[in-house]
Amino acid sequence: MRRAAVVCGLVLLSIAFASGDRKGLFLLPDKDSPAIEYATRPTTDPVSQLNLKIEQGKVHLKFDDKQGYLRSVLEALDVPIESQLVVFSKTSFQMYRISPSNPRSLYFNDSVAVGWVRGGPIVELAAEDPTQGVIFYTLDQKPSAEPRFVRHDDTCLACHEAGVPGTRIESVYPAPDGLPIEELGEFGTTDASPFAQRWGGWYVTGETGALRHMGNAVLDDATKADSLFDHQSLNLKSLKGKFDTDAYLSPYSDIVALMVFEHEMHVMNLFTLAGWQVRYSEYEDRTSDDPVDRLGTTEAVLREAANSVVDAMLFVNEAPLPNAIQGTSGFAQMFSSEGPRDAQDRSLRQFDLKTRLMRYPCSYMIYSPAFDALPKDLKDAIYDRMWIILSGRERGAKYARLSPADRQAIVEILRATKKDLPDYFQAPTG
Repeated sequence: MRRAAVVCGLVLLSIAFASGDRKGLFLLPDKDSPAIEYATRPTTDPVSQLNLKIEQGKVHLKFDDKQGYLRSVLEALDVPIESQLVVFSKTSFQMYRISPSNPRSLYFNDSVAVGWVRGGPIVELAAEDPTQGVIFYTLDQKPSAEPRFVRHDDTCLACHEAGVPGTRIESVYPAPDGLPIEELGEFGTTDASPFAQRWGGWYVTGETGALRHMGNAVLDDATKADSLFDHQSLNLKSLKGKFDTDAYLSPYSDIVALMVFEHEMHVMNLFTLAGWQVRYSEYEDRTSDDPVDRLGTTEAVLREAANSVVDAMLFVNEAPLPNAIQGTSGFAQMFSSEGPRDAQDRSLRQFDLKTRLMRYPCSYMIYSPAFDALPKDLKDAIYDRMWIILSGRERGAKYARLSPADRQAIVEILRATKKDLPDYFQAPTG
């Protein structure tokens, strides 16, 4: 069975921190370790909380004949319809229902993603638990007096267990029926990926100019991979004519939403991996029979974890836009209106969309429960590394793309909007 594009059909993203000479230093912890206990610790993710509200009678999901529980689930989880993404490659465990004429739709906010296939028996959900990473659920698509979301560790982690619970956005060369052409390979994409490797098997709407990507097209001849770019439809205002969009909540698969989703999933994965690594290493420090053997290990893990997280949060490796882009679904306007904002009305959710994704290149995920729940030592290390970069003390070449004006604006916004910001962020930036 092929790996999925996201949610329960997604493969798990395995991210390695910089390798070192110490044996076992950067090994991924077992999910069943006493430091992690992925399957047994209580969860506080949005779906588990919604289940509780349903049990208490505070929320009642509504079923309709067109999309089942989908619309009601999105409303209950505060997931905007404008976030809709549409994938037509057969890369989900519902692959036999998916095709270019019957694609899968995805919706997301800062902590949960929802997947729906027209005619499918379930709604799929991937919810970010602040400490445990992504938890996978399904909801049966049949009317019930007491609908419940069911957790699926064994089923979903069969495809997601390559590191820590998380998600991977996959770009493939799709055949006309949506099946990935395996011999041509695939790309796991983030905001650092070249655009020419992104969105194969996905629909993409919006004004993209001459931006070259793999979306909106199928490959008729596997021996001519480059021909995928010859006949694809670019700059699609909507998906009408591609399939029956009236059966979906929206006729869009917005390019801005796609780019935000790539960034968000990558950062979520790093939060989980970094948190698990530090929790595991600190647990080993407490329980080791030979503390000398672990001398410096946790400090090294903290350093490497913080470096990886901060680089992602500051968009250090982001692929630059070749030209201005614009979405068509209303996602950009909705997303950027949410704040929080400083006294100058600036927000980390504001877009640039001319040369890069965000106007102020610091991730809005710094406000997420997943960031706030990181181990204290790790969060301290992340803040310390952020300040080294934003204050101008870091002179590495790859950080030169953060201009002094960018750094100053980010610090000022954080001062005004992030409650637990360390006091040293009040110092002048260089």
